[in-house]
Amino acid sequence: MAEILQTDGTWVFDGDTIRIVPGRERGVHVLRQTLGELAVPLAAVAGLAFEPARRGGRLRLRLRGGADPLSQVTRGRLPESADPYQLTVDADRTGVAEYFVDEVRNALLLEQVPAGPTDRYLLPGPAVPISVGAGDGTASFDGERIRLEWNWKTEEGKKSSGTRLLPVTQVSGVEWQPAAGLENGYLRFTVPHAPTEAPPKHDPHAVELFGFKKDALMALVAAAVVARLPHPGAAPAAEPAPPGPLAALPAGRAPAAEAAHPAASAADDHDALLRRLRELGELHHSGILTDEEFTAAKRAILKRF
Repeated sequence: MAEILQTDGTWVFDGDTIRIVPGRERGVHVLRQTLGELAVPLAAVAGLAFEPARRGGRLRLRLRGGADPLSQVTRGRLPESADPYQLTVDADRTGVAEYFVDEVRNALLLEQVPAGPTDRYLLPGPAVPISVGAGDGTASFDGERIRLEWNWKTEEGKKSSGTRLLPVTQVSGVEWQPAAGLENGYLRFTVPHAPTEAPPKHDPHAVELFGFKKDALMALVAAAVVARLPHPGAAPAAEPAPPGPLAALPAGRAPAAEAAHPAASAADDHDALLRRLRELGELHHSGILTDEEFTAAKRAILKRF
């Protein structure tokens, strides 16, 4: 197990999951504290790096595309202080940070986790119910319905439409855009039966954001909704199979094939581990893996036999 404790938060890796616990000090961003503890499965990780700086450095966790609803919504536009997948490291903990990176990288290599995008969310998204007030309104989501309420900063025509209630089944998309320079940001819900090209200031399905600290919390509402929409990388639904006694069986498979050969599955697992050992040996021989990395990875494989 690897663990690093900082004022910014605590990261723990047990070989299967990276647990990210936000710090509770005053300087920790409100988004991290509101989001709470995260459990990131190894299968969702594309990479981890330690970036040294003049005083300490920063751990930066990179997730696979499509693995996390929050990352899907924010697309790298969160400020560093609000990004839950970054950790500020003090100068006296840089060695621990480098060890943490090595442990995660060895596990990724051992498990052969692909770095490419996923076709489903591997993290659940922010917990619901959730409610955030920022900009010209308050956005709430209970897992089934989105509620948009307006405040004194709302443009009069938009406010006159009253509180909006949107079943998540009627929403086809969500967009969160932070304020940048003189341009205001927004949280917008796309409703196919009520399309509009109105700017967020006038759109009754959007909250306009003015660039204050709590604006980032609107990304949590967006991510909670996105987690319940169809995944953008999911394969289209298959055509229904023709009726018949064998319609439900996989192509080319006898009805009892799975149950009749349990030993075959065990043998396949054994062969896969042997292949991994050979691959690690080749990587070590070619100089890609150091002696320490090769020994650690080989030890972990041998434990599985």
